[in-house]
Amino acid sequence: MLQACSYRNKVDSNYYCQKLRFSCIQSNKKVNFKTTKGDFEVELFGKDNPLTVSNFLENIENDIYLNQKFYKIITHPQIMFIHGGVNTKNKLYFERNQKLNKTSPSIPLEIKFKKESKPRYNYQIKNPNETSDLVNIFENGSIAMVKSGKNKSSSTEFFFVTTKIPELDGRYSIFGKIIKGLDVLKKINEEDYIKELQIIN
Repeated sequence: MLQACSYRNKVDSNYYCQKLRFSCIQSNKKVNFKTTKGDFEVELFGKDNPLTVSNFLENIENDIYLNQKFYKIITHPQIMFIHGGVNTKNKLYFERNQKLNKTSPSIPLEIKFKKESKPRYNYQIKNPNETSDLVNIFENGSIAMVKSGKNKSSSTEFFFVTTKIPELDGRYSIFGKIIKGLDVLKKINEEDYIKELQIIN
């Protein structure tokens, strides 16, 4: 059972959007990934993860993901992790992507609980019993930001998963899910890259 009094959400998404200098999206959006293996469509959860989605959409609008490889594929018998984006620790990427213009290489971890009106920031689940109260969990085709510290997410790196993975629920900012073309995602390898990202709505 979620204890509402156990966490005080002192700041909201608007605070962080102003601090990080981008507009807060308050609605779900769809993005079409055009890759060298084919296309797939992702729904972004702007209603529940406005900060993370706003950051991701800004990256798309600045074209920082164009021609970027899916730089790490982790394969287990039942699951794949497909990593993409721009690794902010690699100076070559910064030289190549002058449009990054990030005030910070990281953004706050953002997770949403069913019984709370606002997302929680800089907080990850410690009690496994809390996962049943999460709005978003890892499912087939979920997209999340890579971690960059205990309670921080990378501002430019993301990853997809190909199945449920409850062990990671509440520890990453899950901000979307593939709604068309999951079979394309499962074919991607480290030689593949993003040809174009289109914001549909």
